[in-house]
Amino acid sequence: MNEMEKLKAEVKKKGLKYHIITYGCQMNAHESEKIAGILENIGYTPANSKEDADFILFNTCCVRENAEQKTFGNVGRIKKLKQLNQDMLVAVCGCMMQQEKAAKKLMETFPFVDIIFGTHNLHELPGMILSYKSGGERFYSAPETQELHDDVPQKRAEGPLASVNIMYGCNNFCSYCIVPYVRGRERSRSAEDVMREVSGLTAQGYREVMLLGQNVNSYDGGINFARLLKRICGETDIPRIRFMTSHPKDLSDELIEVIAAYPQICRHIHLPVQSGSSRVLRKMNRKYTREAYIALAEKIRERIPGIAITTDIIVGFPGETDVDFGDTLSLVKRLRFDSAFTFVYSPRSGTQAAEMPDQVDEALRTERIMELVALQNKITEERNREYEGKTTQVLVEGISTRNPGHVCGRTSTSKMVNFEGGADLIGHFVDVKITRGKKTTLFGTLVEEGM
Repeated sequence: MNEMEKLKAEVKKKGLKYHIITYGCQMNAHESEKIAGILENIGYTPANSKEDADFILFNTCCVRENAEQKTFGNVGRIKKLKQLNQDMLVAVCGCMMQQEKAAKKLMETFPFVDIIFGTHNLHELPGMILSYKSGGERFYSAPETQELHDDVPQKRAEGPLASVNIMYGCNNFCSYCIVPYVRGRERSRSAEDVMREVSGLTAQGYREVMLLGQNVNSYDGGINFARLLKRICGETDIPRIRFMTSHPKDLSDELIEVIAAYPQICRHIHLPVQSGSSRVLRKMNRKYTREAYIALAEKIRERIPGIAITTDIIVGFPGETDVDFGDTLSLVKRLRFDSAFTFVYSPRSGTQAAEMPDQVDEALRTERIMELVALQNKITEERNREYEGKTTQVLVEGISTRNPGHVCGRTSTSKMVNFEGGADLIGHFVDVKITRGKKTTLFGTLVEEGM
């Protein structure tokens, strides 16, 4: 019996359990599924809570400062659990740990953390656990190698939805963004690998896949992204396909035509604008203007009627004036996004923007974000009310968290819908008549077949 087999035998004999705490984007959530798969392959089983766990792992995000602060605060609270269970393992991984400065600070602040690793080597987790248990010394690894390792076991979340990484990293180097520094340059999986994974998920009963990448529009796995979508639609039986995120500068006419041609592709595009000011966009290194973004959004809506467009917007970027912010408000009023993720600018050490002069005062940033959120919330509710009286198809995802007698699911346009129903509907496409549109969700009634 080799050392890894001994480790597996020990884990199973002791009935050890794991608990993963995930911060950040869909990419992080999917990587936590891979970590769970690796741990269960060793013999760990899921714990009901961190208090019940023998191995607690934090999968971190560093895109915004508050995510780092939250991570440090929550890791610190694990100290008491570690004192109660000296055999407990604590690990911290993800984007934040790919930054050497942040990793060293965490190691110095929390000596009870046993294993630290970055974004590029989660596939090596079994070896890290073995090394720690063999030597009893803290293990830190955040390599710069950017080879793709997708051949790892995965413990996917229950339900009809599945995520599929099609690429990693980013080449855009927006001046405010740390992602290219922690996730590296773009690397695309081969189209054949993606096709095999999607076909396998379809055979397992999944009803919708989310294709993930920092910028899916620059996918290059032997074919471009539009042709990958076309192949998935033509060669698999997956009923629904979503994707994110799209960079406006790379969204082609070919992609728009493919979306329009295939109903399996959801009528929803997440298209981050970040600012409505061309001057600020230039400082952000976004490589498009206000006018180009508006023209693109209007072209998409003209070619694909009824499509939902959502976005990201940053408020308070260095040097943003009242005029610049006014440009953002006017763009939001003109394009009337279905929803928007809005953020106060957060300086990230190592980015160009962090060194820019004219950092916007915190009080002014707060004032601006409140005005923007109020505007977008009003538009979102108005757009949701447009669904009232209409019947739309919903993929039922699960039981409503607020009402156990209701189920919830999404439309092709990514609107969450709640309606009366039971667990037998989960994983099925059903028609729902919308009775009420609110800011965050739609409410409706199930349309029975034959009615």
